[in-house]
Amino acid sequence: MSREFELCPGRRVGGDHPCFIIAEIGQNHQGDLDIAKRMIRMAKECGADCAKFQKSELEYKFNKKALERPYTSKHSWGKTYGEHKRHLEFSHDQYRELKKYAEEIGIFFTASGMDEMAVEFLHELDVPFFKVGSGDTNNFPYLEKTAKKGRPMVISSGMQSMNTMQQVYQIVKPINPNFCFLQCTSAYPLQPEDVNLRVISAYQSAFPDIPIGYSGHETGIAISVAAVAMGAKVVERHVTLDKTWKGSDHQASLEPSELAELVKAIRTVEKAMGSPIKQLLPCEMACNEKLGKSVVAKVTIPEGTILTLDMLTVKVGEPKGFPPEAIFDLLGQKVKKHIEEDETITEQAVENHVKKVKC
Repeated sequence: MSREFELCPGRRVGGDHPCFIIAEIGQNHQGDLDIAKRMIRMAKECGADCAKFQKSELEYKFNKKALERPYTSKHSWGKTYGEHKRHLEFSHDQYRELKKYAEEIGIFFTASGMDEMAVEFLHELDVPFFKVGSGDTNNFPYLEKTAKKGRPMVISSGMQSMNTMQQVYQIVKPINPNFCFLQCTSAYPLQPEDVNLRVISAYQSAFPDIPIGYSGHETGIAISVAAVAMGAKVVERHVTLDKTWKGSDHQASLEPSELAELVKAIRTVEKAMGSPIKQLLPCEMACNEKLGKSVVAKVTIPEGTILTLDMLTVKVGEPKGFPPEAIFDLLGQKVKKHIEEDETITEQAVENHVKKVKC
């Protein structure tokens, strides 16, 4: 069983706790505070546990030339990449307003800190946990500083190797034991053949003392649901109000109806995972009574006969008698009453029979 910890106040992840579902709003709010609030409410109404954004301090995330380069994409909000990013970036006060709104409607709020100064602000904002985006997973100084803040961490692993993830584990674990890894492939939208859900199992084997989750950029919900069946304890999916909106993430995002269906499907799968103990269940009793088979006399068997296999067969019988799996135990036993052909073999008909207890 993976180690568990409290990711948000009163909400633990790992072990047998429900999958923690993150609705990644990112920058799909189009730089509009009202849209951002609508998306937070949508995440709450669809049943997600957390609404997440992406916070950058642009001068610390990008160098000057990166911000000044022309940006002519159809998704651009400005002539340069810097203008584009500034349009989409909320101020500190706006973040405080969004966090307050999330608290008022009852959903956890956090953001990926896309640079060290953004992490400083999010720490001041008192988010419940830090999300480390794939682009910073191999940024080891960033990881150390973030881990030392003492807040739980959710670390994505897009664009990384197993060797890098082992280094990340070795860096973070001694500083801050409350973290988990998410299997992730950084492509938008992600094709099924590039998902590699088996990495979840590889992470579970390599890092058995931390929860493992999944961050998906594929279309639809099937793959994310499969990740939960494989043991993902955290699932993150990008969300949008409209896939046709401008922005490179919208196409790989879930609209409200899809998010609601994902949450419902995950909760259904969690119930279906059930117990590893195989046994006859109370819900099966009616079917067993109606269709369950018994050992039946294949021929007439006189009193005192020693039973052999050629005297017995298996049928749906009335009344119920010995179950089919007991047929070999009956061989060599003496019957103490006359049994007609096609009659059920009952305990009362067999001498000194000791009923075996099913496990």
